[in-house]
Amino acid sequence: MTDRTLSLTGRDLVSVLDFDKRELETIFRMADSMQRFTRKCRNQLKDDVMSTIFFEPSTRTRLSFETAMHRLGGSVIGFAEPGISSVAKGETLADTIRMVESYSDVIVLRHKIEGSAKFAADIAGVPVVNGGDGSQHHPSQTLTDLYTIRKEFGKIDGSNILLMGDLNHTRSASSLAYGLGHYRGITLSLVSPESLRMRPEVTDYLDRKGVKYEEAEDPSNFIDNADVIYVTRLQKERFSDPKQVEALKGSYVLTKDLLKLARKNAIVLHHLPRLEEIPLEVDYTRNARYFEQAANGVPVRMAFLYLSVHRSKYRPAKKRQLTSNTSDTRRCSNSNCISNQPREPIAPSLNEVTSKGKQVFQCEYCGRYTK
Repeated sequence: MTDRTLSLTGRDLVSVLDFDKRELETIFRMADSMQRFTRKCRNQLKDDVMSTIFFEPSTRTRLSFETAMHRLGGSVIGFAEPGISSVAKGETLADTIRMVESYSDVIVLRHKIEGSAKFAADIAGVPVVNGGDGSQHHPSQTLTDLYTIRKEFGKIDGSNILLMGDLNHTRSASSLAYGLGHYRGITLSLVSPESLRMRPEVTDYLDRKGVKYEEAEDPSNFIDNADVIYVTRLQKERFSDPKQVEALKGSYVLTKDLLKLARKNAIVLHHLPRLEEIPLEVDYTRNARYFEQAANGVPVRMAFLYLSVHRSKYRPAKKRQLTSNTSDTRRCSNSNCISNQPREPIAPSLNEVTSKGKQVFQCEYCGRYTK
């Protein structure tokens, strides 16, 4: 095992922004090695226990992580329904993490509250994996998406990516945009209704990284130049107004006729589950890759678990990093930020950044701009 591999030992997976291109490629090379073991059981993590604590519904993320851990010889504990845990009794996330940490060697957390995974990682002494937090990050999905592109085309650099649908609320879309910022020559077409455009902190990041992108409302103007057509569903659970959901429902559908405009070797990806945005007839086209994409989640998650958890017991546990910045009276204006949840012991730092020539503050936990 090389030093480059060991450099990921004990690492959290909170955001793809926490990794550089070299580290991402290390994970992808390990995923290549893991491909042949996705139907076999190994013993690399036979003495390790993974806790999956899911406060939101999940099929692919939870099952692929559990499959990955079992294939590596490890054990899995956890819950997928918070109503059966002590959370239903009023236990804080901080206390839940401290307890689960004592039972396991790695924690996979999904939560509707933004910044929850970073908060958990700052508390826990074992690696924490973000299985999705609100509308912000879904890094293991992004690793799977990038790995699928790399596997199909042999590279990621120079790719033309069409992202279409609900780009404001879909964490897989924003997380992928962040991940693509690590690569050169990327061209992004961000196609959505104006009310569902990518959030400003994401597009500002793309500007800083020099990623070329264009925001538009008609996918037919970009689909013929796309290597990857990444479709997202309408995140109706993130809307406060049901009328807005109904007004936007079915507005971005990748029909078979629209797909005829695409290149022959273009691939269609989707984070799944899909609703009406990809009709069943698209499944049988040469372009569909979303089920292969879902399958790639197993070797990718196997790779990260192996790199992070293997041998981590022989290294010092993470130091708890959580600090309460009580001297700063400013608060994040995002009501869905972990820092605004009752009884959670945190006051975030608000970092000054430049957005479209103006100075704004960005919350260190939820990542959103705040007043």
